[in-house]
Amino acid sequence: MKASIFLIPFATLLLTSCAPQAPIPPVQHPDAATWPDLFAPDLSNAIGADSVWTFTDGVLTASEDRELWTQGIYGNYILDLEFMTESHTNSGVLLRCSDIERWTHYSVEIQISDNYDPASTEAPTMFQCGAAFGHLAPTEQRVRAPGEWNRFTITVRDRMIWVMLNGATVTELDMSLWTSGEANPDGSEIPEWLSVPLADLPMEGHIGLQGKHGDAGIFFRNVKIRELE
Repeated sequence: MKASIFLIPFATLLLTSCAPQAPIPPVQHPDAATWPDLFAPDLSNAIGADSVWTFTDGVLTASEDRELWTQGIYGNYILDLEFMTESHTNSGVLLRCSDIERWTHYSVEIQISDNYDPASTEAPTMFQCGAAFGHLAPTEQRVRAPGEWNRFTITVRDRMIWVMLNGATVTELDMSLWTSGEANPDGSEIPEWLSVPLADLPMEGHIGLQGKHGDAGIFFRNVKIRELE
């Protein structure tokens, strides 16, 4: 009897320790319904909301071209969200930002754009939806037409960033390879306003969302985060 008392808990512990862990990055969009919201409904945990950013019926949007930032600093995490563009939308999700006043230099931008707009389709692919803006083009274009909801699952772990867009991983960025602020590893030119090498960025920072450019709106919902070790 004494042996069974000890064996049962040990077997349970063994099974628990051997249980498969969720893959990083995810192989499909996760069930993020129970994950914490990145922003509180009243935006009390945000920087830059003012009267520009508002939640209406669970949809987050901006009336001006102003960024919305987390107060919190995040290292490794999975960010899951939905976004919807309008015609000509130019927006983005901003990662690992260590200086919100000079965020173009000190963050990684995952581009959101209306790729049905001729101006976007004619632009270099590293400026199109799902790209690490100015640094790495997505492997394919999966953004939906304006007025339809899209889904991002963005995984940030150490120097790696993976971007899943509408069911497929379209961008895999190893920041450690970007040791120059002038040229990407493939030799293409980096825009001059992105002059800090990605390899030099801290491995933690604020998370941000870009606001409304011109007359083109951007809409977000179900913005969830799961922090990783």
